[in-house]
Amino acid sequence: MTQTIAPQLDIERIRADFPILQQQVNGYPLAYLDSTASSQKPAVVIEAMDRYYRRYNANVHRGVYQLSEQATEAMEQARSKVARFIGAKSAREIIFTRNTTESINLVANAWGRSNLKHGDRILVTEMEHHSNLVPWQIIADATGAELDFMPIDGSGRLALDELPRLLSEQTKLVAVTQMSNVLGTINPVKAITVEAKKVGALVLVDGAQSVPHFAVDVRDLDIDFLAFSGHKMCGPTGIGVLWGRKEILQAMPPFLAGGSMIRQVGLRRSTWNDLPHKFEAGTPAIAEAIGLGCAVDYLSAVGMDAIHAAEQQLTTYALEQLAGIDGLTLYGPPVAERGGVISFNLDDVHPHDVAAVLDRHGVAVRAGHHCCQPLMEIFNAPATARASFYLYTTQAEIDQLVSGLEKCKEIFR
Repeated sequence: MTQTIAPQLDIERIRADFPILQQQVNGYPLAYLDSTASSQKPAVVIEAMDRYYRRYNANVHRGVYQLSEQATEAMEQARSKVARFIGAKSAREIIFTRNTTESINLVANAWGRSNLKHGDRILVTEMEHHSNLVPWQIIADATGAELDFMPIDGSGRLALDELPRLLSEQTKLVAVTQMSNVLGTINPVKAITVEAKKVGALVLVDGAQSVPHFAVDVRDLDIDFLAFSGHKMCGPTGIGVLWGRKEILQAMPPFLAGGSMIRQVGLRRSTWNDLPHKFEAGTPAIAEAIGLGCAVDYLSAVGMDAIHAAEQQLTTYALEQLAGIDGLTLYGPPVAERGGVISFNLDDVHPHDVAAVLDRHGVAVRAGHHCCQPLMEIFNAPATARASFYLYTTQAEIDQLVSGLEKCKEIFR
């Protein structure tokens, strides 16, 4: 039986909005605890995309006929919704990409190749997802820049006292996740940005795990770039966002070339379109953008503060219940410093085996290195199992997870 987690959220009503949750897996109610990888989608998002394809499917920005103008208006309304959702000054600062990974690669290539040189330094953290590490490795190799790393302590917190030592006038960029996809650690981005600005460094934030789960305001944080994905925030796959300061985006060269991103094309030379189109070459993901705009409406109606409060209560409950399982190792900081992500290992049972047993009991969790192999090495854990929560998660599903883990212990005892 579902129940209300926090006074601000009616979980039963919310769960009714998600068609996929109304099913059983292996004879058990589906307990979907993998929202960190990809969230489920409410019916209104699915219907908005279906409505586009059924009623006004056409390419955008090019046609003067009614369907094209309707599609263009819907896509640009979605862009404006996203801008308001993250506190951007202008919708022109919102670049639609495929995902967080492409957004970071866009900055690495368009900004990094033009602005980094031999002797410059890029500061990242030891808890970064590969998407916010590998692009900087490639760009460092290409430009002669060097990578520095902000360490973490044994609880999965950033060692902020190391920041003054790591920052210098040679530091041109700080790239940091706002919330770890493995540890759930919520990093103090605003404080990090203050220190980065003292040496003139730009700040890029990986918001893949933060933007879906609590309010993020780019102007309040005073950062320079924010990257996030639609599929982790009740939206569709295939659509992501890069927000950047307008003046920085205007100074950057294009990332991809082709249609839409040009103003004038000659046989030997071309000029570029205005923002945001300069960075959106070719036909965009129109239906996906419309779906993302609808997802933003949905999350805004529920309330990001209410979502965060509910997840905090869920995480508190989950950590208390999991702590009672003998042989279970939990990773990450205390609940006050983390979001709804819990990574764990059970005795000597491989995480993939744990995930397989849980699946038999209707519980969907992720197992592996979670695209964070350097972080796994720090904790001497080649892999972990990971349960993650969202606005539709219930305490009953946490109980189902705990019960499944007890069954796993019995099987492998």
